[in-house]
Amino acid sequence: MKKILVANRGEIAIRVMKTAKKMGIKTVAVYSAADRNAPHVKFADEAIYIGEAPSSQSYLVMDKIIGAAQTTGADAIHPGYGFLSENANFAEAVTAAGITFIGPRPDAIRVMGSKLGAKDAVKAYNIPMVPGVDKAITDVAEAKAISKEIGFPILIKASAGGGGKGMRIVQNEEEFESQMDRAISEAVSAFGDGSVFIEKYVGSPRHIEVQVMADSHGNTLHLFERECSVQRRHQKVVEEAPSSVLTPEIREAMGQAAVKVAQACNYLGAGTVEFLLDENLNFYFLEMNTRLQVEHPVTELITGLDLVELQIRVARGEELPIKQADLKILGHAMELRVYAEDPLTDFSPNVGKLEVYQIPVGDGIRVDNGFEQGMDVPIYYDPMLSKLITYGKNRDEAIQRMIEAIDQYKVEGVATTLPFGTFVMEHEAFRSGNFDTHFVKKYYDAESLKAKLDTEAEIAAYIALKHYLEDQKVLRLPIS
Repeated sequence: MKKILVANRGEIAIRVMKTAKKMGIKTVAVYSAADRNAPHVKFADEAIYIGEAPSSQSYLVMDKIIGAAQTTGADAIHPGYGFLSENANFAEAVTAAGITFIGPRPDAIRVMGSKLGAKDAVKAYNIPMVPGVDKAITDVAEAKAISKEIGFPILIKASAGGGGKGMRIVQNEEEFESQMDRAISEAVSAFGDGSVFIEKYVGSPRHIEVQVMADSHGNTLHLFERECSVQRRHQKVVEEAPSSVLTPEIREAMGQAAVKVAQACNYLGAGTVEFLLDENLNFYFLEMNTRLQVEHPVTELITGLDLVELQIRVARGEELPIKQADLKILGHAMELRVYAEDPLTDFSPNVGKLEVYQIPVGDGIRVDNGFEQGMDVPIYYDPMLSKLITYGKNRDEAIQRMIEAIDQYKVEGVATTLPFGTFVMEHEAFRSGNFDTHFVKKYYDAESLKAKLDTEAEIAAYIALKHYLEDQKVLRLPIS
């Protein structure tokens, strides 16, 4: 493998390229009209234009991506996450073109791409699952009867997708039909598939996921867990590793369950098995993400491993250089997704020009970044600017480092999730470890955050004025 084309943009494209360069492998960037001057384009050894700004005309066009690889002589494609990373047809087309796909086999992507297909694939492995149905449903009357049998509250989920789309919590029979109709409509709109499935709603769940890595020599490892319970609109904002609530016994049981899930679909490369953990620390299989996760850096920091390097080595046919017994959890890591979103207006996207953009540096601070000062944040893509990651010898140290790193991170021109990150890190529920996926709903108050930010701005203005007046006083002193 001498040249890798990264079929992505922003921070994840740069992240993959850094490891490739470390391994002595050349890199190719692809870019849309909106990304012509983006950092990932400058960072690569060479770059090739693939279309207009909308992703449907550029980053999602398989033929353009494969054509770019052929034109530049790239012998492998790394899809990153998002875009085509979990598209089985793309993985097949890449392989058919004689190019190595740095990811799982198409069959595994296909099986795990359907929540119902995933559950069907693992049901013989004695893995705990939330009570529910094991088939897709579009008939409202049938779904209502099943829901009464399971017992309310229940959760309706789109079979074909994620990210909170096509998902509805139904508290009682009276609201069932309206919520079912909305879930189906949303699923059709988002995924072109209105089929949904129904499961028992777990009231106070934590979202725990386990990183797995598998090679083509029969080795499958788990690299411990990540806690991803702080979410807005069912999407993660803060992640950490390890979880603060797992006992060694539960950690081992979840790890082994994740390995079984990977083996159930003959998995290859990096993947993530997601679980719900209830208030009694019972865990249930949710789904598998067949790609590198956004939050992979926290796993890298607590294991000392480079997951992208392992992906590349596995794709080259190499055996994993580590065994399960070699792996130990070292310290604690936190990650905040820095989105161009306004936490004061329900996290609405807030694109614009980055008038000031200065990232923090220091011991225990890592920033996987995709932007630079003076750039415009385009409206066409996910509004994540970077991932801010901190590491400490324990959880308290990682939290404190995160607070300090957020304070050093200077952004002007767009609103970001940085103030929300401080809110989370300073909140007693988060610091105590006693929180679940309802953290934002239970504790977050935009008005309180606004009042805090206004107070901080007033204090900063007062200090600046005080310094100015003192400087003027010095300037006016008579010369003796």
